[in-house]
Amino acid sequence: MNPQNINRWIRAGLWALPVSWLLTAWSTLEPQPDQWKDPDAWARFVSSDSYQFGHLLGSTLGTILAIFGLFALGCCLATSRVGGLALAAMVTAAAGTALLLVPAVISTFATPAIGKAYLAGNQEVMQLEFPGSMTGAFLAGLLLAYLGNLLLGVAVWRSHVLPRWAGALWAAGAVVFYVLGVVLGQATTGSSLPAQAAGALLVAVAGGWIAWRGPRHAMAAPDLTAAGAA
Repeated sequence: MNPQNINRWIRAGLWALPVSWLLTAWSTLEPQPDQWKDPDAWARFVSSDSYQFGHLLGSTLGTILAIFGLFALGCCLATSRVGGLALAAMVTAAAGTALLLVPAVISTFATPAIGKAYLAGNQEVMQLEFPGSMTGAFLAGLLLAYLGNLLLGVAVWRSHVLPRWAGALWAAGAVVFYVLGVVLGQATTGSSLPAQAAGALLVAVAGGWIAWRGPRHAMAAPDLTAAGAA
């Protein structure tokens, strides 16, 4: 394939990163009511058209764009001095993000059906339990996505071909989003916390910085490992 075409695909993927995280931030701005303390409010919230539309864009489309962007970022760093770390981080983050599509799809399509059934008078539907494997997929995806994105931030910081402080911002955003947003939110309110949207915005800014300043320098940079071996 023509190297110029490859560069175009990489640039497109890098721009997909900030878009995906902006969509994620937007979809987490309004937290769900507590399902057990106020089931009526919860059912009305999840059965609304805006809920499903937000999850289709934020959770589903945002996740797809994020995977595309992660592969582009890995390719961008593959021939740099941190190529091994970047590719390992890319695979880890992409695998975790893909696993998170499982609960995202359920939230988008199954949860509204449960809410509508409850509002129609079928209150027993609230006792519906998903298999433990779904919880396992969510936890595994969360851990892999967090570790992968944290390592990607480190790889960008150490690469010398992408904006260094964008890597620090990316890693900080990953900590805020996954640890202070998702994990803390699930452990306390059972829903998203403001830290989740804040962390997503931090990663979006870092991704936009990388997409704006990085591709030309990264693609033009020499292979430092090969140069050292020569």
